Amino acid sequence: MTLESLVLSGDAEAVRVLRHTLEKLSIEVEICQEAKKATEILTSEKFDAVIVDCDDLQGGLEVLQGLRATPSNKNSVTFALLNGKKTSTQEAFGMGVNFVLQKPLTTLNAARCFNAALGFMERERRRYYRQPVKMSVSISVTPGEEELKGISTNVSEGGMAILLHHALPKNATPWLKFTLPGTTAHLELESGVAWADSKGHVGFRFLNVPQASVEVLEQWLNEQVEKELPDSPESRTGSGSEVIQ
Repeated sequence: MTLESLVLSGDAEAVRVLRHTLEKLSIEVEICQEAKKATEILTSEKFDAVIVDCDDLQGGLEVLQGLRATPSNKNSVTFALLNGKKTSTQEAFGMGVNFVLQKPLTTLNAARCFNAALGFMERERRRYYRQPVKMSVSISVTPGEEELKGISTNVSEGGMAILLHHALPKNATPWLKFTLPGTTAHLELESGVAWADSKGHVGFRFLNVPQASVEVLEQWLNEQVEKELPDSPESRTGSGSEVIQ
């Protein structure tokens, strides 16, 4: 699993520095030079980091202002690129920005900033990331009745998608019973139906999860994510502040 970023800027030198720094941290980079196009992309795609040139790109500030209203990227780690003449640091933070970069941007300052932000990006990825996994799941709907059987397709901290062999009763509040692969951790979680398709896939949302089960699930998911995240030493040891000049 690779972290992904969107850079919105028409400043060739800033883009060069950002691309070099992000790729060195094994973060994929998508470059966009038009605010309208960036808005379309942010509506349909999810990014771990969004870097916006607020002052030197027409419409950039508006993209940043509307970012937290986009369902896909409302929790993405955001960076404001400022020129020191228009938008102030305080104004940027007031719009929900996590980090501020000041022009002229240097490789050293960009590296400090993204090293400092990497942990935030990885934690956010863990929060929303759905881990693909096939495991047997028993589904109890009514006490005393035979359990339904299914095969999971993915699991996250908040829910699970399952391919069912039989249809669920309407208005059911099922309990999902499963053992996480590679562990002896058997979980029994109350759930609600979030969505269903015509091919038998059903998305379940976990409800009222006991803290002990939360910890087991989080630990297992973290272990899976760690296996796929970049293991660059420099991505673990960086330091910096939220305002990089």
